[in-house]
Amino acid sequence: MFHITNFSEYEKAYKQSVEEPEVFWKEIASYFQWNKPFTKVLNWNFNEPKIEWFIDGKLNITENCIDRHLPSKKNAIAFYFEPNEANGVRISVTYQKLYEEVCKLANCLKSTGVESGDRVCIYLPMIPEAVYAMLACARIGAAHSVVFGGFSAQALKDRINDSACKVVLTSDGAYRGNKQIPMKATVDEALVDCPSIEKVLVYKRTNQAITLKAGRDLDWETEVNKQAAVCAPTYVDSEHPLFILYTSGSTGKPKGVLHTTGGYMVYTAYSFKNVFQYNENDIYWCTADVGWITGHSYITYGPLLNGATSLVFEGVPTYPDAGRFWKIVDTYNVTHFYTAPTAIRALEAAGLDFVKPYNLSSLKVLGSVGEPINEEAWHWYNTNIGKNNCPIVDTWWQTETGGILISPLAGITKTKPSYATLPLPGVQPMLVDDKGNEIIGNNVEGNLCIKFPWPSIIRTTYGDHERCRQTYFASYTNLYFTGDGCKRDENGYYRITGRVDDVINVSGHRIGTAEVESAINMHEAIVESAVVGYTHDIKGQGIYAYCIVTGDYANEETLKKEILETVTKHIGAIAKPDKIQLVKGLPKTRSGKIMRRILRKVAENDFSNLGDTSTLLDPTVVEEIKKGRV
Repeated sequence: MFHITNFSEYEKAYKQSVEEPEVFWKEIASYFQWNKPFTKVLNWNFNEPKIEWFIDGKLNITENCIDRHLPSKKNAIAFYFEPNEANGVRISVTYQKLYEEVCKLANCLKSTGVESGDRVCIYLPMIPEAVYAMLACARIGAAHSVVFGGFSAQALKDRINDSACKVVLTSDGAYRGNKQIPMKATVDEALVDCPSIEKVLVYKRTNQAITLKAGRDLDWETEVNKQAAVCAPTYVDSEHPLFILYTSGSTGKPKGVLHTTGGYMVYTAYSFKNVFQYNENDIYWCTADVGWITGHSYITYGPLLNGATSLVFEGVPTYPDAGRFWKIVDTYNVTHFYTAPTAIRALEAAGLDFVKPYNLSSLKVLGSVGEPINEEAWHWYNTNIGKNNCPIVDTWWQTETGGILISPLAGITKTKPSYATLPLPGVQPMLVDDKGNEIIGNNVEGNLCIKFPWPSIIRTTYGDHERCRQTYFASYTNLYFTGDGCKRDENGYYRITGRVDDVINVSGHRIGTAEVESAINMHEAIVESAVVGYTHDIKGQGIYAYCIVTGDYANEETLKKEILETVTKHIGAIAKPDKIQLVKGLPKTRSGKIMRRILRKVAENDFSNLGDTSTLLDPTVVEEIKKGRV
């Protein structure tokens, strides 16, 4: 795999990727196994949009994830499985076992009538079968649509119907912390109104009582174990759909982001290798769920394309206690650890007594994903987990980008707390003002766009190409609009300041919510915060802050005063919140995204049309926030 090993190599690669992008990507694509070589590297037009990479090439991504590693890695570990229960059954999956399990499940899918081009819904816990399922679909050219295992029946139904899935792969239930989640019952409820579904394959994970509907539902083990452990790969066009993954839309209707095979393969493999600087014998662990893009790109595809050894974890960071992550790091001698700022802040709030029993000396690289990491959490992570000896790759990317676009390369790029730093070679970011004029130079701020395609860029929103155009390509001519605001500092480093629709205009001053949150979170009593704008008679917009606090503060009024002082100190008086509400939790999706739409409604004292809150991690927090509004 194309591997950058020092900063001068990064600069050289970046220069070539801008001046000769097709030459650059052609070389990287040459590292992979193609059944038929591509004849052209790229066709693109952002205004339609139409983007095609590695034209006329044919391949199978699972051949590159598994088969090509077998001669040398047959008995090497592809991934370890760490179950939810600390004393549960651990599993080591070799590349040979992975091959056999994927082939058997692929053959099983074919026996149910799934063909190349069909869609398959995967609704599973974080167990090895979730990885097998994704790869089995790709083996036969079917597009997978993974739905997070905690989503409601309504959310599942909407996603199945939008992409007209043919089969659902699920389990009887799931373990999550000290809870058992009924998954098959949720599927049954959803399928009352899903006419495209023909079969449901059910894996037994919790052995809870379920009903199998005759003619539709099949027992996973029974059906899969009938199958041969060899399945010839179905070769597909480079632009053949690999998966659909739904992400929240501003309208409330999820968008089915479509990624295709060749470009996604090339970019995820390339970005994994270079951002994390993974080497032979390292043990990599991404704590995400396969139900969101990080789990696709940096649990399943990126690591396996590189022949890596990684970890699949079923549980939660605080069960049976807040030392679980650190215990796992020591158990497996994890070298690369990739998690979300939400988890970092929660573990920080739990205290160092849960960190101190563990050595953590195996760690070489730390990563952050999902949202901008605030400085205080960055320093806690760096000092207490990395022991000031592990570079932190603060990665910026999106479901729509397929892979990491802006990030330090571990141990190569000099890091700066709360900054994603520099773009990967092949990524051309630019800042624009609201009229689309490019903002030149450093020490500037604007809307973050990308001016040239990269291989894993979104191709469409499934079944609604116009929505894709309007959302990502219509705001500015010939640019992909990320929807994020961004600062570029004196060294050209990029810092994401939050969604542009999360920028608050206070007395004519644009203030990013992420910046205010970062300042608030500097206060030692604050675990996490969320800031939104609301209508203010004098300022146009005021700032409303929701703050989760630890038990260590004198009294509420004193704490609020100290928060104001902290914000004034770090940003200035203009950014001081007008209202501060202390809360026990924030309304978050299962992937950790804060639903600011709900917070804005509460701040405006408008409790109408809060939307479907059933898919939130904890729907009860919405009622608590409404009752405590200030």
